[in-house]
Amino acid sequence: ISVKLAGPAVVISFALGAMVAVTVMWALAEMAAAHPAAGSFGLYAEMHVHPWAGFAVRYTYWLCLVFVVGSEVVAASIYCKYWSALPSWVWIAGFSVGILYANTISVKSFGSFEYWFAMIKVVTIVVFLILGSALLLGLGFPRIGFANYTAHGGFFPHGWSGVGLGVTMAIFSFLGIEIGGAAAGEAANPEIAVPRAMRRTLAFLVLFYLGGLAIVVGLVPWNELGLVESPFVRVFRSVGIPGAGHVMNFVVLTAALSSAMCNLYFAARLLFSLARGGYAPASLGKLSKRGMPAIAVLASGIGLVIALVLSHYFEATAFVFLIGLAFFGGPFIWIMILVTHLAFRRANERAGKPVMRFAPPGPWSSLFGLAALLTVLISTWWVPGFRITMVAGGVWLAFITVCYLMWSRVARERANT
Repeated sequence: ISVKLAGPAVVISFALGAMVAVTVMWALAEMAAAHPAAGSFGLYAEMHVHPWAGFAVRYTYWLCLVFVVGSEVVAASIYCKYWSALPSWVWIAGFSVGILYANTISVKSFGSFEYWFAMIKVVTIVVFLILGSALLLGLGFPRIGFANYTAHGGFFPHGWSGVGLGVTMAIFSFLGIEIGGAAAGEAANPEIAVPRAMRRTLAFLVLFYLGGLAIVVGLVPWNELGLVESPFVRVFRSVGIPGAGHVMNFVVLTAALSSAMCNLYFAARLLFSLARGGYAPASLGKLSKRGMPAIAVLASGIGLVIALVLSHYFEATAFVFLIGLAFFGGPFIWIMILVTHLAFRRANERAGKPVMRFAPPGPWSSLFGLAALLTVLISTWWVPGFRITMVAGGVWLAFITVCYLMWSRVARERANT
């Protein structure tokens, strides 16, 4: 989608998106180092902004993950069409059962599944970067060159407006980096773990995303990329490497399933912690005999059910619709992280308390990130298929505010009895 919006200039879109992501990482790293406790940005928002902020952030993030899980299994079903003409809902049903099973057997088994999925993904991306660079430069292969960067309408086929809309999809692609910063803050030595997580995240953004995109739009004309198959498969199929398309399709399939498994894992743990903290029904905070939050996993698997229904009745638009629903949650979480960081900085300055600083002095990095994210959210109105983002976001915030008022009232009544 991002390539269709910006053309070859999508590389600039992702570079700008990475700049916004860095401001979020700086903010989260400072707060994680100062508050090394479970709860992460939900806890920080509750401490420094308002209890409503903590409540809304936690539930919005859970809902975002739920829809992302659904979108990933839909993407996996699209990749399977490379091999089979079976209806999408058949693949989605099968993958959903497997993902739910992997998230309920045991942490050790889940870790084994995810380790191999992640290993396949990382190794293949590295090989793709090396091989793609060789194809562009003609190192051992017929030289493709750099004509695709300026052909078919030039480097900016849709102008700077296309680049701006491409930033919208770049932000969505970067969602999830906050998990690494949050986890590092809970490590035994956050003063060491947080900077390390920052460096690794930035390296990942630059090498994998920017490098991978630059190679994709260099090897294949941007106007030939679409949602029918993975761009990675399209690259290798277009250069005529025998069997490479099948291998790459398998890799992107495992990457999608890996993402779905991980996001369901985090969504279930988030719902489990909400229940243990009194923010959700107590039944969601129970563990199975194997020590797994099975009920929370099943409840968080609602995104899989939604994906199954949508793929059956709206197969052609299910993926974009789910992404549009999920998209509001990501920028909203990042906005709240930056708002919380501004309050965090102000509170520490008033108290004269030193903090481990990552962001530049003053509020400017967080204000820049806030302005960019608000612009991104508003721009979704002009992204094809994404008007649902603003509509669903407004309805969701109204709903979660009503839920918070009801919950806080019940909490006060319990405290007074």
